[in-house]
Amino acid sequence: VQLQASGGGLVQAGGYLRLSCAASRRTGTNNGMGWFRLTPGKEREFVASIAWNGGNTYYADSVKGRFTISRDNAKGMVYLQMNRLKPEDTATYYCALARRSYSGSSASEYAYWGQGTEVTVSS
Repeated sequence: VQLQASGGGLVQAGGYLRLSCAASRRTGTNNGMGWFRLTPGKEREFVASIAWNGGNTYYADSVKGRFTISRDNAKGMVYLQMNRLKPEDTATYYCALARRSYSGSSASEYAYWGQGTEVTVSS
């Protein structure tokens, strides 16, 4: 399984971006998906996750109310809508495929990882 993340870029604080994650083949439709982010000098941070059917979502407190995770299993896509962005959201964002149908905030729950897409939020 290959995961391809895209949609990163440079945006001003208060702006928005939509990240996308595409699977190399129609797999993972029975698996949870998640987004994590990494900033130099910091540990990898959980951002959001979504169950296989989109029925359960889970967010880090730092993004709750601003970010929305969604998925389109017919297209093999997972999205992260990021609104009201803050400079502290600056990071490289990674999508990941969970081992099970539901997934949470632990990186160990995820079996496959995509390459990152960079998000820079200027103040």
